[in-house]
Amino acid sequence: MPVQNQFSMSTAPHIVILTGAGISAESGVPTFRDANGLWENHRIEEVATLEAFGRNRALVHRFYNLRRAALATVEPNPAHVALAKLQREYPGRVTLITQNVDDLHERGGSREVIHMHGELLKARCAHCDDVISWGLDLNETLQCGACRRTGWMRPHIVWFGEVPMRMEEIQSVLNEVDIFIAVGTSGHVYPAAGFVQVAKFAGARTIEVNMDVTAMSDAFQEHLVGKAGKKVPALVEELLGNARG
Repeated sequence: MPVQNQFSMSTAPHIVILTGAGISAESGVPTFRDANGLWENHRIEEVATLEAFGRNRALVHRFYNLRRAALATVEPNPAHVALAKLQREYPGRVTLITQNVDDLHERGGSREVIHMHGELLKARCAHCDDVISWGLDLNETLQCGACRRTGWMRPHIVWFGEVPMRMEEIQSVLNEVDIFIAVGTSGHVYPAAGFVQVAKFAGARTIEVNMDVTAMSDAFQEHLVGKAGKKVPALVEELLGNARG
């Protein structure tokens, strides 16, 4: 006879996972940012704001075209694969939220990912907000297929000064979380840096996975220090083992 799960879908703890740049860095995703916060002598804010898009669309497009092209040179690592396994095999709810704009979670096997900062492989019309999948270079001559305006297609990315995506949905799941896990996130960027406090208020078990101490480490109950590619698969096996009984 098959072994019965310790938890049913209705009783298994709800797991919410937040991933940040650290998990993708292990796959070799470049940051395009040096220690001075510059990219080709431009401050990152100068190529990642709505105002920058209005001033110099060609420059903004080139910045994101390079980032988009870089995705073809990297692959998911064991942490991405392990989180996808958790989503597939865990008997309860697993909500995966990422601050990353790459597609490594999806390529690692995850089917449901909340990209709170947008996605490099999508484009959006700055005039009518129509969103399309887009894996090629963007430029200022492209026409929106919905409103037919030319030059308004922008990366589907949350820029400085813009509100992260799907925040109502994220707030809802954080209010119901039982286990909150943050992987490879620095704790410097809000609102994501405040998620652990919301989870703690909901009574959740909180776990941080990171290479070092972060700005939000003190808020977590448990700490796994080391590479996500090693720590996350082990944590996933622990969670699945607890669920199987």
